[in-house]
Amino acid sequence: MRTIGLLIVDTFHEALARKIFWGLFALSTAMILFFLFLLKIDIVEGAMATISLLGQESPKRWQIDKLVRHVQSGIATFLYTWGMFLAVFASSGLVPDMLEVGRIELLLSKPVRRWQILAGRYVGNTLVVGCNIAYLVLGVWMILGWKTGLWPKAFLLTILFTLFIFSVLLTVVTLVGVIFESPAMATMVTVALMIMSPILAQRSLMERLLNSEWTRRIWRGLYWTLPKVYEVGRMTLDYVFDRTVSDYAPLWSSAAFGIAALAAALAIFMKRDF
Repeated sequence: MRTIGLLIVDTFHEALARKIFWGLFALSTAMILFFLFLLKIDIVEGAMATISLLGQESPKRWQIDKLVRHVQSGIATFLYTWGMFLAVFASSGLVPDMLEVGRIELLLSKPVRRWQILAGRYVGNTLVVGCNIAYLVLGVWMILGWKTGLWPKAFLLTILFTLFIFSVLLTVVTLVGVIFESPAMATMVTVALMIMSPILAQRSLMERLLNSEWTRRIWRGLYWTLPKVYEVGRMTLDYVFDRTVSDYAPLWSSAAFGIAALAAALAIFMKRDF
C-alpha cells in the first residue's frame, strides 16, 4: 500500500506539473465565482419578487427549495456533460505518457510490481478529478445554503455519482491507453461511449423499431455491457429532486464493466515487453 501511495502522489505531482489539476481547479473556481456573482445581483430576491408579481405576498419555503434544487440540478448536468468530457480529455495522456520510451523502463527498473504502477496511476488520476468535483459541488452547496438557508444534502451525492461514473470511464481511458498508447484514441473511444449511452438507454423504443429478434438481442447486449453514463446521471438528478430511485442496475452493471476493463488493462500491461 505504501508503494501505491507513493505512485498516487507521483501522479498528483505530474498533474500539477502538466497544469491538469490547475486547469480543472480554475474551471471549478470560475463556476463558483459565477454563483457569487449571482449572489451579488440577488437572484434569490429576484425570484421572490417574481413570485410576488404572480399574486403571492411572499414565496413559500417549498418554492425557494424548488429554485435551489433546479440550480443544483444544473450543476449536476454540467458535471455529467462538459465536466466529464473535460475530465476525460485531461486524463487521456497520463497512461500513454507513462509508457514513453525511457520513462517506462525507469519505472520498471524500480522494486515495484507492474500492477502497482498502473493501479497507482489509475487511483491517483481518479483522486485528482475527485478533488475538483468535491471542490465545485461543496462550493456551490455552501453558497446556495448561505443565501437561502436551505441545505439539501442530497446534492452532495452528486460528488459520489459523478466520481463513480468518471472512475468507470477512466478504466476505458486506461485500457485504450495501454493498448494504443494514444491520448487521442483514448479520448475518442471514451467520448463515443458517453454519446452512445443515451441512445442505448432508449430500450423500449428501439425494441419496437427494430424488426428482427437478433438485432434486439444485439441492442440489449450492448446496453447491458457498456457503462450507463446517461442512467447514472438521471439517477443523480432523481436524488437532487428527492425523487424515489427504484432501479440500481445501472450502478452495478457499470461497475462490472469498469472492473472488467481495468482487469484487462492490468493483464495486458503485465504481459507487455518494454
